Amino acid sequence: MSTYIKYIDDSSMESLCKVLGKNNKINPDDFNRYNVKRGLRNSDGTGVMAGLTRVCSVEGYYINDGERLPKEGKLTYRGYDMSEIVKNCQKENRFGFEEVVWLLIFGSLPTKEQLEMFNATLAACRELPDDFIEDMIMKAPSPDIMNKMARSVLALYSYDSNPDETSVKNMLSQCIHLIAQLPAIMSYAYQVKRRTYYKKSMYIHQPKPEHSTAETILRFTRADRNFTDAEAKLLDLCLCIHAEHGGGNNSSFTTRVISSSGTDTYSAISAAIGSLKGPRHGGANIKAHNMINEIYDNVKNHNSDGEIYDYLKKIINKEAGDGSGLIYGMGHAIYTLSDPRAVLLREKAGEFVKGTDYEERFHLINRIEELSPQVFADVKGVKKPLCANVDMYSGLIYEMLKIPVDLFTPMFAVARVAGWSAHRIEEMTTAGRIIRPAYKSVALSRKYVPLDDRKETVGQGIYIPREQR
Repeated sequence: MSTYIKYIDDSSMESLCKVLGKNNKINPDDFNRYNVKRGLRNSDGTGVMAGLTRVCSVEGYYINDGERLPKEGKLTYRGYDMSEIVKNCQKENRFGFEEVVWLLIFGSLPTKEQLEMFNATLAACRELPDDFIEDMIMKAPSPDIMNKMARSVLALYSYDSNPDETSVKNMLSQCIHLIAQLPAIMSYAYQVKRRTYYKKSMYIHQPKPEHSTAETILRFTRADRNFTDAEAKLLDLCLCIHAEHGGGNNSSFTTRVISSSGTDTYSAISAAIGSLKGPRHGGANIKAHNMINEIYDNVKNHNSDGEIYDYLKKIINKEAGDGSGLIYGMGHAIYTLSDPRAVLLREKAGEFVKGTDYEERFHLINRIEELSPQVFADVKGVKKPLCANVDMYSGLIYEMLKIPVDLFTPMFAVARVAGWSAHRIEEMTTAGRIIRPAYKSVALSRKYVPLDDRKETVGQGIYIPREQR
């Protein structure tokens, strides 16, 4: 792959970074001095109240006399317990993601007739515009599928005859199309990456109208297009639990911030994808997957609590892992005693691993989940509740479903676009004000200095042609 980025020599970059660092430092004490809510978080870890929503509620603690007390986690979609929705769909042996999408956007559970109509609508909207795959996906391969998805969503603006209208009818049509088309965009972007970066064969399959979203994804991502009903239902579970997580999570808040400016749907959803890509948000599922693999490879006895404990201790002490000191998949900003999404995935994964090569890895993850709170308490002296989050088990399930690691975070986006769509429509129809929090400037007043009187320089000849390096 060629690149348009010009080479910058190391000495110039060091000089530039020195100036940058000098003029961009803020005294950490100033955050407390001015009572800044860093990360829009209160001092007790609770989120700053920034808005109201009817879309979703995330509960993991309660406040009693000003004290934050832990409780079992609960996730509700439009007032309905997400776990109850999922379990009822499983009991009836049917797919649930499309029902969840309807619920999040329209605010009520669909009737049988409404759900059948909605499924048919999504199927009819899955087809991408003519030449879109060749012109927008194949011609500019990306090493990261999330970036390609964001670019493709932005590109769909050019194929919309009325992209900027923000009427409910127009936004609803745009959101339904994006929910239907994102699985294809994700899958085709991965195929192009396979060909360009991995030098492997590329395969592009057409969707079948009778397939659910989960079935469509498995058909797209497998060379032979074959999958079992049980596999599709397991993936459907992942889509259901990832579909929404409140207005305060970073990507949904991004959607609302962007939407509050009055911009188009494609810009808002593309920005949300960029947010979700970050390792502190949706990208954490790959971090957790890599960490679990590292522990699996380096701990000799996977049944030894002592060996696992010692390795987790190394990770916290930044002697192992990625050097962050984090045990990925453990802990959450809201959930304390349990993450209902992790509970569902753990339960289902436990059923699927029996008698397979993944059984030992599943039990290792169980031990990591059980031992991590004690390791944190012993090393950090922190004895607050610490539960596994959704990333602890999602990677194992994707691996069992033969979903490539490149698609772990994109799979998150394919599900979460449902929640983003609901938040965009709610923000555009009810909020009525641009989101604009305050930032206090702590820069000192300075007098302008004429160019010839300035003493500090940052180097000359920053850009050097590639052939002259």
